[in-house]
Amino acid sequence: MSASLIGCAVLGANAAAGGDSATAEETITKVRSAARYLHEKGNSGFADFNNKDGRWVWKDSYVFVYDCRKDRMIAHPMRPDLVGRPIMQITDNNGKYIFRELCKAGAQPRGGWVEYMWPKPGAGQLSRKLSYALAADVSFATGIQVSAGIYDDKLTLEELEKVTEKASDPAKYPAL
Repeated sequence: MSASLIGCAVLGANAAAGGDSATAEETITKVRSAARYLHEKGNSGFADFNNKDGRWVWKDSYVFVYDCRKDRMIAHPMRPDLVGRPIMQITDNNGKYIFRELCKAGAQPRGGWVEYMWPKPGAGQLSRKLSYALAADVSFATGIQVSAGIYDDKLTLEELEKVTEKASDPAKYPAL
């Protein structure tokens, strides 16, 4: 299958997700915007990511911020109980170390996606979540990453990597 057909399939899958579900494209855009925001604001910007009614929460998704080097959650709008706590030992119901994987994915030059089980906001049950992680360049801090995710039972990590590639090089992959 050609890259353009894969892109069309992914875009179609995201469109089929409905107006109340975040798309992969929206997630990448929000995470990259969050990383830029923290680069500009520095440590003073962290608090803005704890607001469940703020700009970093949309549809069924939200941006959360964590420190891979210091093993701490910095900001989480839906789970304030996690803020300030260690994250590297957090596993999903399948035993996957979520933040170990997110930290590896986010350290990639264009960021990356991680699949795990997590409660969907308002659903009250575990769902398949695919989170996009990206390192944030915050002055006087290393290891800071931002992430947000989508809840989808059908998209593959390979399809999401194609969306990331397209979002990373709009000249090579013009809007469809």
